[in-house]
Amino acid sequence: MRNNRLLYLVEVAIFAAMAFVFDLLGTIMSFSLWPQGGSVSIAMVPVFLMALRWGVKGGVVTGLLLGLLQIVSGTAYILTPIQGILDYIVAFSVVGLSGLLFSLIQTNGNNRMVNVLYVVFGILLGSSLRFLAHFIGGIVFFGAGAADGQSVIMFSLLYNLSYMLPSVLVSGGVILLLFSSAPRLLLKKPAYQ
Repeated sequence: MRNNRLLYLVEVAIFAAMAFVFDLLGTIMSFSLWPQGGSVSIAMVPVFLMALRWGVKGGVVTGLLLGLLQIVSGTAYILTPIQGILDYIVAFSVVGLSGLLFSLIQTNGNNRMVNVLYVVFGILLGSSLRFLAHFIGGIVFFGAGAADGQSVIMFSLLYNLSYMLPSVLVSGGVILLLFSSAPRLLLKKPAYQ
């Protein structure tokens, strides 16, 4: 049992660090296309993987650490404490709720098609919740960025979709590629559990 707890803590730390590095790379490669924050990255991949391996707890803790790393490193775009919590702590933590569906995979057995559907729905759930957090933050805190005559709601929707949709597609593609090429590696928990 002690080895299992240690493995969990090590994986959370490593996957949160990987997510942070992926987010940094996404920010660098996006060339500041989004002046109020946001970038196309695969930062959600490690969070999804932790949710896949350890369920909701593993995913949420990894997402939480990712958000905290962004804040303490100074890479977060924060206007107010509430906006910072919403856009970094809440937004990345809720990605880990994808573990609600991923946990079904652990008990499903070898029905590959059903497992792929669970993975897709899990990715959509976690990504949608993250989008919702950014969308609300955009309406409440970034409405001044809307063009004259443009609805604040439409501005937030378009702004957040412009980087979230590509991020979801790329992250989902990576997860599905990993899942299809090495399902046992991603799903099988250690033998000493």
